[in-house]
Amino acid sequence: MPVVFLTGFPGFLASGLLPRILERAPSHQTVCLVQPQFIDVARARLKQIQNLQPAFRGRIELREGDITHPGLGLTDPAALQKRTSEIFHLAALYDLCAPREVAMKVNLEGTSNVLDFAAGTPQLQRLHYVSTCYVSGRHRGSFSEDDLEKGQSFHNPYEESKYLAELAVRTRMNDGLPATIYRPAIVVGDSQTGATQKYDGPYFVIRWLLRQPRVAVLPVTGDPTATQVNLVPQDYIVQAISYLSGLQSSAGRTYHLADPHPLTVEELVTLLGQATHRRIVRIPLPLWFAKFAINHLLGVDRLMQIPSPAIDYFVHPTRYACEQTLRALNGSGIRVPEFQTYVDRLVNFVRLHPKPSHGF
Repeated sequence: MPVVFLTGFPGFLASGLLPRILERAPSHQTVCLVQPQFIDVARARLKQIQNLQPAFRGRIELREGDITHPGLGLTDPAALQKRTSEIFHLAALYDLCAPREVAMKVNLEGTSNVLDFAAGTPQLQRLHYVSTCYVSGRHRGSFSEDDLEKGQSFHNPYEESKYLAELAVRTRMNDGLPATIYRPAIVVGDSQTGATQKYDGPYFVIRWLLRQPRVAVLPVTGDPTATQVNLVPQDYIVQAISYLSGLQSSAGRTYHLADPHPLTVEELVTLLGQATHRRIVRIPLPLWFAKFAINHLLGVDRLMQIPSPAIDYFVHPTRYACEQTLRALNGSGIRVPEFQTYVDRLVNFVRLHPKPSHGF
């Protein structure tokens, strides 16, 4: 049985994507690369998937390994390479506070190891690589799906490591590797259930508001009426990757999985105030002072529980063009839902689950 090889399970996106891969490729088996420390979580999640879809039993195999190791830490990578027809590479370190050497080890070196694995896969039809919109770094203005090397600087090592990793993928593509690149914007929970595995991005603000009384204070940096925050729910990302990965025309393409009509910071704050039932008093602060206070003033970090690198995304200067994505998805019924249609579900999930189950 031919194999679809998946990294990143049991992470948030990979867990959602796995059932769709199995549905799209009914004659294939899916082999999931799982770090040893997450194998028990992976088994539990696999059981949940199989209980919902009994037909998937016998078609999913968990293999312990690690993308940062040569041969991905597999005991017999060559045997797996002979059977593999598609690779979905989702494993990454998403941590805005990660030291540079750690981010490079996982995101750049790990991706290079996956590329080496792909190069030794004789029947490979496609590598599907999940990058991020934020390879744009601090680029000011519009950033297209074909843009990458624009001389940009970066907010943090996470962005830089993902930029260098995508550059490595594109280099192999130029050498003939069949691949498709997907760049999600800021991913939030499922738009239907609100469920998520990690609280970051707008969740920092949601949790800060929920810890306050009905009249809540929120520091705001920059011009909140001009800066956009591009949010997309997990189910949109999963649906879009599943659909686009099945198109022959998607080979060699890069897709921005982003909201074509993102909210401004002001619009986002207003909607979060409504969803949390808080009247928000906005306190304008310079960016430098907000970050200084979190990093250096005693008790501010513990009080707000918002890491200073996250503040950069509320003054982010980049707008993401997604014309290729919209054209490719036209007629599929897959589109980004408006944030106001599901923000209540995100907030209710946080209320019911003060601590996320697992952060991947």
